[in-house]
Amino acid sequence: MFDEVKDYYGKILQSSTDLKTDACCTDTALPDYLKQAMAKIHAEVASRYYGCGLVRPQQLQGMRILDLGCGSGRDCYILSQMVGEDGFVLGVDMTDEQLEVANQYIDYHTDAFAYKKPNIAFKKGYIERLDELDLDDNSFDIIVSNCVINLSPDKESVLKEAYRVLKPGGELYFSDVYSDRRVPEELVKDPVLYGECLSGALYWNDFQNLAKQCGFLDPRLVEDRPLGIDNAQIEALIGHINFYSATYRLFKLDDLEPACEDYGQSVVYKGTIEHHKNHFTLDKYHTIEKGRHFSVCGNTWKMLYGSRFREHFEFFGHMKNHFGIFPGCGSTIPFSDSAQTGHSSDSSGGSCC
Repeated sequence: MFDEVKDYYGKILQSSTDLKTDACCTDTALPDYLKQAMAKIHAEVASRYYGCGLVRPQQLQGMRILDLGCGSGRDCYILSQMVGEDGFVLGVDMTDEQLEVANQYIDYHTDAFAYKKPNIAFKKGYIERLDELDLDDNSFDIIVSNCVINLSPDKESVLKEAYRVLKPGGELYFSDVYSDRRVPEELVKDPVLYGECLSGALYWNDFQNLAKQCGFLDPRLVEDRPLGIDNAQIEALIGHINFYSATYRLFKLDDLEPACEDYGQSVVYKGTIEHHKNHFTLDKYHTIEKGRHFSVCGNTWKMLYGSRFREHFEFFGHMKNHFGIFPGCGSTIPFSDSAQTGHSSDSSGGSCC
């Protein structure tokens, strides 16, 4: 399947307009600071964007970031601006044509960002085999990926390698495509369906279980949307399956519990994260207002305390008194609120995934 994907993204697709569905090419509304960052990206790099969501974790200044399946480098060059000249971004991809574009514009973007030297690099390799690229254990603060993991024939190795190279408290923050049931093997083998980011999609429950097996004990759903298939031939083949674009964040923390447990804890956001003065959004069910006590489960408390976000919060409570399951937990299922319950989602409350 590697060769088919290389051909599809290196030779068949020449720009995002060549895609047959909207599965791999959708940006949500951009905040002003990201619009400004996007405006500095070279047009050829931007035209070869095939992502399925906006990869935008918070608090990036000075971070070391790894982009799995970086393609022509659009997200890498955006992140290059976010981490600043003291940070570093490494993009990994297996497609020569895409990497040629990414490498061609390193000097262009270094000048555009007014940096003295590049803070970015690209390597050819497979996201399942990061060890072959001499990437050390515990060496990256954040890993991102944009509509690529679904294209891997060995998703377990991708997650295991991501866990290995992340620092303790680091996170894998990525957008990808998921299905509401397992895709039949005969459809998985279809090169167009696979290249369009559909037939390689994981059934959401298989993803949940796989992530936990690989060490990411409490996957958090950040945002999601249903995908449309505006192509009659593709619809006829795979239209009986519902697909969703979803962004997850997975923290490398080894003391998280299998469920959201209530210890009577809360946090107060200080409003000190750049571009997020009034609110901080951890996931779809945790938007935390500045200066206000926000009740959280033990896992959420640990995610904030054990990660790069610690200095931006005040923490209240401890793990000594247990009060049972945390009430009002949200779902980690893509598009679950409307698709399964018939109700629209509400991300404003103090609930837990």
